[in-house]
Amino acid sequence: MTEQRADYDNPWKEALSLYFQPFMGFFFPEIDANINWSRGYEFLDKEFQQVVRDAEMGRREADKLVKVWRRDGAEIWVLIHVEIQSQASSDFAERMYVYNYRIFDMYRRSVVSLAVLADDQDSWRPNRYNNELWGCRVDFLFPTVKLLDYKGRSESVANNNPFAVIVAAHLTTQQTNQDPSGRYEGKLRIAKSLYQRGYSRQDILELFRLIDWMMSLPESIESEFKQEIRNFEEDLQMPYVTSVERLARQEGISEGVLQQKREDVIEVLEVRFEVLPDELVEKINQIEDLELLKTLLRRAITIGSVANFQGLLEQ
Repeated sequence: MTEQRADYDNPWKEALSLYFQPFMGFFFPEIDANINWSRGYEFLDKEFQQVVRDAEMGRREADKLVKVWRRDGAEIWVLIHVEIQSQASSDFAERMYVYNYRIFDMYRRSVVSLAVLADDQDSWRPNRYNNELWGCRVDFLFPTVKLLDYKGRSESVANNNPFAVIVAAHLTTQQTNQDPSGRYEGKLRIAKSLYQRGYSRQDILELFRLIDWMMSLPESIESEFKQEIRNFEEDLQMPYVTSVERLARQEGISEGVLQQKREDVIEVLEVRFEVLPDELVEKINQIEDLELLKTLLRRAITIGSVANFQGLLEQ
């Protein structure tokens, strides 16, 4: 059977951006209870990319660095580290440790590193890094959750946390990588459940977009899936995902994809030239043309100077 392509990183990254508080409540409720959500929170994506570059350990697509407040009023930095991979990684715990101490070194504040293990090996559960020589010892523990432990638990329509849907979509995608008909049935079941969980119209649109992004289907049955959802919506008199937003997603033009490509262009320029003018970054972040961003990314890799790139952008 043909293996079905799956994009895990980008949907997870966008889900974290959209639903960070529900993410904490779903996976780490004890920590969630100690965060003062009334004071808001702040994503520090650019700062975290600097940490990753300094660590020279490669880019992690779905990582997040988030600034939150504790209920006792103290400020705390929280590293949400979501590693989406299909096999065990021998240096995973070491990377968690390196990121933790580099963030601490940058801010001199407490850092909480969290990991969601989304692979398909039940026995792989790293949660500790240690190293010892001649009485000098490092012992680093970090909280983890294993998505495989959520099999069956996230399917209940009584659970209206958005990550109940994300986890169900992830696990079903993982289990049907060589089973198109199984993925079709699973995707249809999860999509229909969106209307039964008590979500708002906007949440249904967002979550449908995320699962549609993650659970790709062969073209031969994708049209059948669309028609099934259209019929289902007509029966419920809820024409949500067949609206303009749905059509935009079909064409592959999602804000998440555009923003990722903008960040790629900016990151390459920062690696090569270190400091970028604010107006250049602002112009890049205003580009809505995906093909143009792809062209700019290729040019950013080889162009001779920031001034030349600015000139190219003006053209």
